[in-house]
Amino acid sequence: MEQLLAQGEPHTLPSPQALIVPHAGYRYSGTTAATAYRQLEKCAGDINRVILLGPAHRVYVEGMAVPSSSRFATPLGEVPLDQAGIARALALSGTASNDEAHRQEHALEVQLPFLQCILGDFSLLPIVVGQCPVAGVAALIDTLWTGPGVLLVVSSDLSHFQPYDSATRHDRSSCQRILNGEHDLKGSDACGAGPINGLLASHRGSRLQRRLLAYCNSGDTGGDRQRVVGYGAFSLH
Repeated sequence: MEQLLAQGEPHTLPSPQALIVPHAGYRYSGTTAATAYRQLEKCAGDINRVILLGPAHRVYVEGMAVPSSSRFATPLGEVPLDQAGIARALALSGTASNDEAHRQEHALEVQLPFLQCILGDFSLLPIVVGQCPVAGVAALIDTLWTGPGVLLVVSSDLSHFQPYDSATRHDRSSCQRILNGEHDLKGSDACGAGPINGLLASHRGSRLQRRLLAYCNSGDTGGDRQRVVGYGAFSLH
């Protein structure tokens, strides 16, 4: 993890209030993700809570899902879950407790070691976003993303399984739409379209400045250019 962070571009922008970060295997998108997390270096001491949203890959989820557990564990140690935040999320329509949705959800899992290395101690509010209206995701974000010391992270890759050149064109368009604050991305644009749209439609998220930090695809990092996956990292500040 330290090697990946060393390869990421160092921070040059204002401290982010939110990040959009890819979630493929570290070989493929790790350096792109690391560039996003390095933006936290100068403000890490001010962050004590992370809201992490990602799409459901393995389990069908109607609405949004939070876990019932009190901690998540990685090889770097345990991360306490924000029990008060989970309770607030469960009070919202469309949110339910669903441990199966979290059990093997790599979109959330791969972000944790980055956060542990950069932040050290923090509490986590993990949310898997399934089939849910944009307004519902935005309402959840506006309810939970309050107070000082809170970072919001959306986990998402971009286009999937197109040839290199068409994927690059598609992803450039999607990146520009994110930078424009558009919140009507489809799953073919980004697998985390639901949480991205919710962030950009939220009251707080819609008011932030957006910056593309890094972009590549698996053809750049994995060799095969016939069926690539796109990766973009964004800072909102």
